[in-house]
Parts: sequence; C-alpha cells; structure tokens
Amino acid sequence: MDVISKWSPGNAYGPVLSQTDLYLLNPTLDIHPILQGKHVKFTLLFNLSNGHTAGFNPEARDRDVVFAQKDEPATLPRVQVLYILTEISPWCTTVKNDKGVTMRNICDALWKDYSEHNVTDAEFEMLPARLKEQVRRTGQARANPQWGGMYTPGGSGAPAAGATAFKRFDWLRDRSFFESMRRDDHYAEARLGFKAPNVFILSLTA
Repeated sequence: MDVISKWSPGNAYGPVLSQTDLYLLNPTLDIHPILQGKHVKFTLLFNLSNGHTAGFNPEARDRDVVFAQKDEPATLPRVQVLYILTEISPWCTTVKNDKGVTMRNICDALWKDYSEHNVTDAEFEMLPARLKEQVRRTGQARANPQWGGMYTPGGSGAPAAGATAFKRFDWLRDRSFFESMRRDDHYAEARLGFKAPNVFILSLTA
C-alpha cells in the first residue's frame, strides 16, 4: 500500500491560518523537514545570490536532484504569512500565500528580496570596516566576473564606498546558501520587538 506523506501538496489540511488566527491560537507550527535540514533523502541547495534551487540525496551526493517537493506546505498547520530573519543581515522577508505558504513561495520571496533591492547608504554605513570591504569585494566580483574574484582597491569597476550599487545578496558575502530554518522566540523578539509562531530564523552557509 502506498503511503502518502503528510506534507504532500493538497487541500485536505484544514483551514489556512491567518495572522489573526495565529495571534488568538498561538499554535506550534511544524516546519517542513526539508526546511529544517532534517529530511532523510533530500538536502535543499538554494543559492540566494542567483536564485538557483536543486538538491541532493545524502546517500548519492554525486548528482543534483530536482526540487520536486517545492509545492509542499512550508508548515503544518498551513499559514498565510511567514516572516524570515537571518542573523547576518538586517532585513525581514515576508512570504505570503492566501492558500498556504509553500517551500516554492519561500525560495521565490527570498530571491526577490535579496536580488531586487540594493543596500542603502545607511545600511552600508552600519557595517564595520572589515565587513564593508568584504561586501565591496563581493559586489565587484559579481559586476566583473572575468576578474575571477580578484580585488583591486579603487579599481574602476568597484562601487564607491557608501554607494547603493550593492545588492542585498552581496551583503551575505560567501554565506549565500540555504542551510535551515528554525524558530527562536528570543532572537525574534530582540529583532522585531515581538515573537510569533510564524517568525523563523534562516541559517545560511558557504
């Protein structure tokens, strides 16, 4: 007999919880095992610097696997909105789907948030000097890929200090790959001033 995963796409999951529902019920949301980095046969490969998504089977690491589970719900119960923070960037990504946020929605929203927005002058100036230099190098390597990542201070292709030529994914430097998502109420409250069942912390890796 075939066994249907509880995460399989479909409408038989009960109601999709709104933000008001979450406030009133304060449920514990189960995060999809793939998003937790705990799926036995699939590890997500998602690069926020180019939007590419694939995966691999830990038992067969020699080839990529298609992300066939992308339309499965990101959480159970399903929710209309998720908020995603990372510990290495100052932004909060909002993911919305009135029919229930899926893993595809999360990847699309993160890619859009980090690729379509530039780092502002004020945000750039928040960084210590060492990290400013790293962001400059990342932005320059992206703008001039033929340089092979080599950096020349003051080079003609380098964005000026404080300029808004850097994309948000440049801020991530080499840590642009999805690793896992978790709930951390203490961190969420420190960053946002509140905690909620649908606020998650994204860990990134090189």
